[in-house]
Amino acid sequence: MAVLICGSVAFDTIMNFDGRFAQQIMPNQLHILNVSFLVNTLRKDFGGCAGNIAYGLQLLGGRAVPMAAVGQDGGDYLARLDQLGIDRSKILQLSDSFTAQCMIMTDQDNNQITAFHPGAMSLAHQNAIDGLPADIKLAIISPDGRDAMLEHAQQLTEQNIPWVFDPGQGLPMFDGAELLRFVEQASWVTVNDYEGQMLLERTGLSFEELSRKVKGLVVTLGAEGCDIWIDGQKEHIPALRVEAALDPTGCGDAWRSALLYGLERGWSLAQCARLGNAVAARKIAIRGPQNYTLEGLDIASFAA
Repeated sequence: MAVLICGSVAFDTIMNFDGRFAQQIMPNQLHILNVSFLVNTLRKDFGGCAGNIAYGLQLLGGRAVPMAAVGQDGGDYLARLDQLGIDRSKILQLSDSFTAQCMIMTDQDNNQITAFHPGAMSLAHQNAIDGLPADIKLAIISPDGRDAMLEHAQQLTEQNIPWVFDPGQGLPMFDGAELLRFVEQASWVTVNDYEGQMLLERTGLSFEELSRKVKGLVVTLGAEGCDIWIDGQKEHIPALRVEAALDPTGCGDAWRSALLYGLERGWSLAQCARLGNAVAARKIAIRGPQNYTLEGLDIASFAA
């Protein structure tokens, strides 16, 4: 079986600030905010939610089919997907746009400041969900162009393909009614704790109430692990210990790749979450969203 991964494909510029943002930003001067951070390291990586999730799922032994839009400068990314053996038949290349660009700065406390240019991603709705490989039985909608997220959710629902709603950084684009519609169409929902609070505020529902509308709701908590909600009941899954948390960029996507891997195989949500925590721990120990490996990880043991 294959998994359709709807979302962004982007080039990431990742910088590390050897200090704390809180020490540089004066709360009483926010109305005239003008700050500059000297970054000691800079690297450029392949990124974007769809690309990152596809990378992780492929590492786990799954078959990823990312669905995204790239621009005139997307040739290197397409070549990378070919090199990784990832099906790029649902990648749309547009000649009059640039591929999405994400610039991320991380401080010593793993706080992040991000600037994002959507580029071709804004036109991802031109890529309709049709003509899919016959073995696609599961999908995820992760951050993408607003119209693409709305239209792809409707198209997946009409084709009776179960899917995960992963709004991520795209969540602020939608009002409460739109978010509630996503939840009602999806089979699972996954958010981090910040996104989760925004989802509650905009829908007016609690985690308990939201979880009764889907098969499962996941709230990832970074170094604290994650909470899974099923039919109104919460279970906490602790994180794995990490010796050195070098770079959180892409950890959420790595976690979601494990979620999809497990769901595809009929695992329980708790089993998926434990594998997700393990994969995220591998990712955070490596700089960049697509540079980690899973060598030595006993994937099958998480199904026990």
